Amino acid sequence: MKAIDKAKSFLKKYRHAWVLSYFLIYMPWFVYLEKRTNVRHYMIHSPIDNHIPFIEYFIVPYLVWFVFIAVTVAYFLIKDKWGFYRLCAFLFSGMTIFLIICTVFPNALNLRPTVFPRDNVFTDMVKVLYKTDTPTNVLPSIHVFNSIGVSIAISHSNDLKKHRWIQISAYILAVLIILSTMFLKQHSVTDVIAAVTMACIIYPFVYVTADKKAPKLSQQPT
Repeated sequence: MKAIDKAKSFLKKYRHAWVLSYFLIYMPWFVYLEKRTNVRHYMIHSPIDNHIPFIEYFIVPYLVWFVFIAVTVAYFLIKDKWGFYRLCAFLFSGMTIFLIICTVFPNALNLRPTVFPRDNVFTDMVKVLYKTDTPTNVLPSIHVFNSIGVSIAISHSNDLKKHRWIQISAYILAVLIILSTMFLKQHSVTDVIAAVTMACIIYPFVYVTADKKAPKLSQQPT
């Protein structure tokens, strides 16, 4: 009962957490896309992909992505309601576009190595990743898009501007994550470019326009 009471107290204090119910739509849709087999996938490939080596060590930043996104969303949920709304608007807009693209334009890649150049713990981690994550629904890269999204949110945070090292670290981590998608052969350069383009298109609608419409609101404490 104590756990239930704590949950109720949390939801009462952070009512804006309702926005996260978006995942009740996103996850079933994504799982459906991952499991469907009655479609022909368009293979994503760029000539540049052929010149990018497989480097298993990038599995570390690739997996850190999950913590990076979760911690950032949690921080804004608790510390900055306006920043939380903007972050979610950015992330969920791109994630929805991603779902629509993959629904009407089924895509996949064939970049993963069949023989690994080295045998170590990092390679073993990549093998597990390959088994659990299908090489489908790759365009645009959500790993790339969401990394850009949380980095932008952090850079726009008035509180975090007081801690420049956090903002700089966020961008460095984002770059490492973006590189990891290509060095692990999880994404084509095309997927990365598509994600960056999508971020550039969504950014002014979520941040520039919002700042003009509600400059005072963004300064208010939660």
